[in-house]
Amino acid sequence: MFVMITVRPLQDRDIPQIVRYWTHSGDAHLQAMGVDLSKVPAPEQLAAGLERQLSLPVEERMAYCLIWEIDGVPSGHCNTNPTHFGEEAFMHLHLWEHAQRRSGLGLRLVKASLPHFFSTLQLQRLYSEPYALNPAPNRTLGKAGFVLEKEYVTTPGSINFEQPVKRWVLTRETYEQLYRH
Repeated sequence: MFVMITVRPLQDRDIPQIVRYWTHSGDAHLQAMGVDLSKVPAPEQLAAGLERQLSLPVEERMAYCLIWEIDGVPSGHCNTNPTHFGEEAFMHLHLWEHAQRRSGLGLRLVKASLPHFFSTLQLQRLYSEPYALNPAPNRTLGKAGFVLEKEYVTTPGSINFEQPVKRWVLTRETYEQLYRH
């Protein structure tokens, strides 16, 4: 069955869906991603943070978010945080609905997101550091052309617990070799 995917920048109208994802996903799903449930901000704080990022010029944002649409329906988001415009960013991947995870769509969506990140943010390097015990994003990143740089223990984000992570990197040079035919 053919599934149409679209990747586009975050808009104000998407914020409630992202807030819903973080506040209504099951505990098991969030913990499998390495989230410390006690650190997830209140819905109002999540919304305010997204609104603040949207209000800034792209060059000044600490986070840049894309919305993933599947058959025209917003179904996930992919964001960078932290983001250092013109240099590097750290990418995070989130499919909102359980039924769409482990379906192969993640790889297609990541590949479709890469041009946005490298072009809009003028990146030289794009990193991702998923929880080492979460196999899905680690498989996806390898298939998308990211290179495993190292595995180490850290607290990778403000809402995470200390955990082993795998640091993957895709350089501009590798991106252009793989995707800019």
